[in-house]
Amino acid sequence: MSEKRQKSVCPAWGNYKELQELVRHHIESFDYMAARGLEVMMENIKPVKIYDPATDTTLSLSLSNPKLQLPQKERFRTKHNALYPFECRQAKISYTGKLIADVCFQYDKKAVIRESFNFGQLPIMLKSSLCHLRGADPKKLVSLKEESAELGGYFVLNGLERVARPLILQKANYPMSTVRDSFRDRREGFTDKAVVIRCLREFQSSLTDQSSLTVKLYYLRNGSARLGFWIQGREYLVPVGIVLKAFIETYDQEIYQQLISCNSDGHEKGKGAVGSQLVGERAKIILEEVRDLSLFTQDDCLRHIGEHFKPVMEGFENEEPLNVGHAVLKNYIFVHLTNYDDKFNLLIFMLQKLFSLIDQTSSLDNPDALQNQEVLLPGHIITIYMKEKLEDWLRKAKKLVQDELAKPNRFNFLSVPDVKKIIDRNPSSQISSAVENMLKTGRLATQTGLDLHQRAGLTVQAERLNYLRFLSFFRAVHRGATFAGLRTTSVRKLLPESWGFLCPVHTPDGEPCGLLNHMTYCCRVTSFFDPQGDVKDFFEIRKSILGVLSGLGMAPSFPRLAASGPPQALSVLLDGRVVGSIRSSEVEKVVSKLRRLKVSAASMIPNDLEVGYVPLSMGGAYPGLFLFTSPSRFVRPVRNITIPPEDGRDIELIGPFEQVFMEIRCPDGGNGGRNDAFPATHEEIHPTAMLSVVANLTPWSDHNQSPRNMYQCQMAKQTMGYSLQALRYRADQKLYHLQTPQTPIVRTSTYAKYCIDEYPTGTNAIVAVLAYTGYDMEDAMILNKSSVERGMCHGTIYQTETVDLTEDRTAGQMFMRSSKGPKFLDVDGLPYVGQILQPDEPYCSFGNTIEPKARVFKRKGSETVVVDYVAVDTKKKKLQKANIRFRHPRNPIIGDKFSSRHGQKGVCSQLWPDIDMPFSGATGMRPDLIINPHAFPSRMTIGMLLESLAAKGGALNGKFVDATPFASSVKKDDAGCTKSEPESLVDDLGEALKSHGFNYHGVEVLYSGVYGTELTCEIFIGPVYYQRLRHMVSDKFQVRSTGVVDQVTRQPIKGRKRGGGIRFGEMERDAMIAHGAAYLLHDRLHTCSDYHIADVCSICGSVLTTTFIQPHKKMVRVGGFGQVPPQNPKKVLCQACKTSKGMETVAMPYVFKYLASELASMNIKMTLNLSDGA
Repeated sequence: MSEKRQKSVCPAWGNYKELQELVRHHIESFDYMAARGLEVMMENIKPVKIYDPATDTTLSLSLSNPKLQLPQKERFRTKHNALYPFECRQAKISYTGKLIADVCFQYDKKAVIRESFNFGQLPIMLKSSLCHLRGADPKKLVSLKEESAELGGYFVLNGLERVARPLILQKANYPMSTVRDSFRDRREGFTDKAVVIRCLREFQSSLTDQSSLTVKLYYLRNGSARLGFWIQGREYLVPVGIVLKAFIETYDQEIYQQLISCNSDGHEKGKGAVGSQLVGERAKIILEEVRDLSLFTQDDCLRHIGEHFKPVMEGFENEEPLNVGHAVLKNYIFVHLTNYDDKFNLLIFMLQKLFSLIDQTSSLDNPDALQNQEVLLPGHIITIYMKEKLEDWLRKAKKLVQDELAKPNRFNFLSVPDVKKIIDRNPSSQISSAVENMLKTGRLATQTGLDLHQRAGLTVQAERLNYLRFLSFFRAVHRGATFAGLRTTSVRKLLPESWGFLCPVHTPDGEPCGLLNHMTYCCRVTSFFDPQGDVKDFFEIRKSILGVLSGLGMAPSFPRLAASGPPQALSVLLDGRVVGSIRSSEVEKVVSKLRRLKVSAASMIPNDLEVGYVPLSMGGAYPGLFLFTSPSRFVRPVRNITIPPEDGRDIELIGPFEQVFMEIRCPDGGNGGRNDAFPATHEEIHPTAMLSVVANLTPWSDHNQSPRNMYQCQMAKQTMGYSLQALRYRADQKLYHLQTPQTPIVRTSTYAKYCIDEYPTGTNAIVAVLAYTGYDMEDAMILNKSSVERGMCHGTIYQTETVDLTEDRTAGQMFMRSSKGPKFLDVDGLPYVGQILQPDEPYCSFGNTIEPKARVFKRKGSETVVVDYVAVDTKKKKLQKANIRFRHPRNPIIGDKFSSRHGQKGVCSQLWPDIDMPFSGATGMRPDLIINPHAFPSRMTIGMLLESLAAKGGALNGKFVDATPFASSVKKDDAGCTKSEPESLVDDLGEALKSHGFNYHGVEVLYSGVYGTELTCEIFIGPVYYQRLRHMVSDKFQVRSTGVVDQVTRQPIKGRKRGGGIRFGEMERDAMIAHGAAYLLHDRLHTCSDYHIADVCSICGSVLTTTFIQPHKKMVRVGGFGQVPPQNPKKVLCQACKTSKGMETVAMPYVFKYLASELASMNIKMTLNLSDGA
């Protein structure tokens, strides 16, 4: 496959370039998977070997050369057979391409025979390199029935849009000090401390298939340590001394010297000293453990490991223990390193870090801090999941062939077609089906867990409620579903390490608070591609970095040569590999040089290299120079002020790991409390870089209380807006649409940057802050009835019903209208566009040619709808599949929810006639909306008052007003310096109003619409951008008098859709008792619930043994009107007493009789004592 990736941003897209950047990490991860990821993954799946004793032949099965095709239509082999996303949405099918790969058959190391296998239809991400929309300009996209600003980055599965939710993972290839109580439960003698590293599996030439393996180094109470790693879903613990000696042929003295290299007598309590006298004692204990097992050489240790792990190593049943030991070290311990020397050096470093944690000379690493985290992207999860499924498929193929060999009627084992026929019994197409199911449900069907902390919630449906909600799915990162149910709050805390990477404002309230975060608008995720669109050569990149480090004085590390440790020298780790050490006095020069090379165009150093310099400290983080080049890391741009600005290349990408130890200046922060010893080296580009796209849309959010900005981020995603421009080609199950949207007068710079005007979300309403009538208490608001009638906030809900007659097993089904069918249906049995349908009216009819009678589908619900759109599937001769879209008009009524852009939400309490609304003495204008002044003092949403002032001035001037937050802090004076004392924003806005003859403070004299008299005080009035939220009373009201009851208890059922009631529960009952409302209580819980008249035997007290006796009917001639039966009295018999005497009728809840039946089934008799006292 071509390594050259198509450019993801076409010049013709123009304004949409910034939008494309927001979803780039999704598309690039899938592009790499298609270009190289699948190939690398398949080449590194271990071949399966099948031995046939009869022919003494071994067959090896392996995979190679995957080819992923563009989506094609089925059944058509003409030139025009491309399948487009809009067709998948309409037909409710998946947007997939065929995956073909070679299965290599090799007999006894002879020539390889390749057979092509179809591995099914793999879902294709929109706008990826395999999508037909790639490179299309807006005009082409519109012709393909897509949005002009189509972003891509999601999958279309069964007609639904699914997006992979990026998950937070532990930072790859970084040894992390951890304290966890569960470590004590591993075995007796274990402590709660360990050093954990998540290793990203790598092969020769630094290629990776993105699968990972976590290795833990546990500390024991006796001073020793155990290395824990996972094989086939189970953790195994090995004494660390055995692993150290298995890596290289060395003496105990050399290992001892390596371990105590961090301990220096002169620096025991100085700054940066991480060693102590106890390190030597612990090293002796580790080495004595190996000596006690009589293991002296490297081969002894390897054989010891091999003998113990042979039973669990698949495919090594007939191998020597030495080979098994090599396989364990290679495939399960530090899989990101291919060299034993490197593995030895890393294990020594991890032991030193563990001992430092125990001695409290360094602090533990916070697993919840962003500096120790990275992100899991869709291309990566598909690759590692498919790898496991392919390994399972090969194992099953091996078992099928072996089972066939064991049968007496043998097949020709040496014939590849015969073997292929047997392998085909386990269909290869199930591989792609498994991936598609994973993306549809978000669940992993895996035994090993793939080194992930969760198996559900990996994908979500990308709802098009409005554009901002859709956009937020691509910027969201989730901490993990396992934390959602935990009571701990430490995971949810907003930590300073996430500054500039995760938005502090844009997180939901409630259960996912702090777990579901959103990236800031300038935050990016590193990928496998360089800025030119080529796949990065990590081998060459690391080689060039090592060349630079060696030139700057780094001493390379050798396993048998003990180097000096902190504080004299600091270890250098490049992607989890200990490459050497640098003297403490030289480190800062090296870091500065690397940063200059990062931004330089000529160097081979990548611009997203993370230079994590952890300086020497007293008990702080373990010191060292940690360099990362791997993909899936967060990066963001800052300005490097140590580089001369004339170079023009002073924007540097930094990661969260290095940011913690850097000095970055904020434009409005002054010196930030720094002293001269630590001058700032970098500067923020703009203060709004700390906010997400949605948070940046709130005007003057720096003048609001923080929780209100958080509420707005949630409500912006619940707003009825202009969700789609290609509405006529969509078949979404439910769409909300605002009929008369407007662009806001007051807006931030983000509106233009991300083309939000293409999808507006609200209306500019004239808002008066006034206590007018009593209908505006507690956040209620009065709407001008005439404004609503003129179209303000008119909305529509589009609901699509998909009718597929092919799912019915009856043969020959098709849409048709019989001669006696409803006349308002067309002759093809489908409704006319524009047809008004009442509840329970048929909206389509169908039948077959055999039976003349047609059946119908009836409208559910209780409201009148309009048929908006009918689409039919014309692939077949008969019409068997149709999408019928209904339009529900939703104009504002009492109870609908509205909100400003400042978290000021409320419901419409009254639609007031225009003549009764107050009017302005100066302009005669009447407000569209009245809110209560009590909404402001406690909420402190000053931004809304500023917006009203600014919008008034903007409307008078005919210009948009820039309301970008923190704008005053970055204003430059004529000399180019930042002003220390910014001018008041209110003064600017007030002067604009004053120039047009309005009050400086935005207030006006209003007259009562009822009395015509002047209101006693001046009223604050002006335009504010209001949003109509999707929570509408028409969708929520629940009414019931009588209706469906539960079959068992005869009580009303629950559920609004089924015509159920609202539960009158325990607490409501207690309230009624407290009020002494006995008759009301009886009415709710008995009369209107399960009122039942039962026959009770007063002799035995049983309610269950009564039987109704049907008397014999005698025919009597009455007059001349025929024969009628006389009214016989009802006769009830007690089966237990065998008499009908003493039978009484008693009113009781039916559930009481049911209780008696339940008790009787447990052999408990309930007796009722009847008396006339009641």
